[in-house]
Amino acid sequence: MTLKKSNKERGDFVIPQLKQKIAVNSLKLTDKQKKFLSLAFDSKTKIMFIAGPAGSTKTYMAVYSALRLLSAYDELDLLYVRTVIESAEKGLGALPGDIDEKFNPYMAPLEDKLYEMLPKTNTAKKEMLDSGRISAMPINYLRGSSWKDKIVVADEAQNFTYKELTTLITRIGENCKLFICGDFMQSDINGKSGFAPMFDLFKDQASRDNGIHSFKFNKDDILRSEILKFIISKLDTKNV
Repeated sequence: MTLKKSNKERGDFVIPQLKQKIAVNSLKLTDKQKKFLSLAFDSKTKIMFIAGPAGSTKTYMAVYSALRLLSAYDELDLLYVRTVIESAEKGLGALPGDIDEKFNPYMAPLEDKLYEMLPKTNTAKKEMLDSGRISAMPINYLRGSSWKDKIVVADEAQNFTYKELTTLITRIGENCKLFICGDFMQSDINGKSGFAPMFDLFKDQASRDNGIHSFKFNKDDILRSEILKFIISKLDTKNV
């Protein structure tokens, strides 16, 4: 994907301009979100580790970026990846059906974002899902895969082990971008999360020079509600 940069500077960054063949609802962006898009749309960016508390728009911005890229480039597909680990009592193995039917509930966060970002009269969501241009897969099934022409959004990455994250990022091939979203404050795998160590491993200039970025949202970026900002602030105080 060859992205053309805009001549219009926004602060200390430039957001590349993308053609839009699929209608995606426009956003009123914060400075942090503009900085995120500047990196996300940059052709040199290959992987973004995105950390932040609940409601800080990390998954929202990853999916928004993916939809804009799919809109601009017909060759790209979107793959949504989550783990089967969850905080509820009923796990994936207890659900009826084949793997597609079992994993369907785990697509709910992605579908919520699609409904929010695509106009209600837009048929693009159904068309992309029906054609397989948007698909989902548990991280447990990635081994042996190799990706080309793909945008990957890995969600709830704090529930990935270091080994699973290694499997994820080593699937990357030509013309791919990976958005890996996680919350340092939440994990359901009893201290085995590999997200924070992987985030820190690639948080250096050498990684940035190679198109890998560790990007962090914080409680000030929470747009969901004021009460959530207060909750996260209290939890931060407890963790100090």
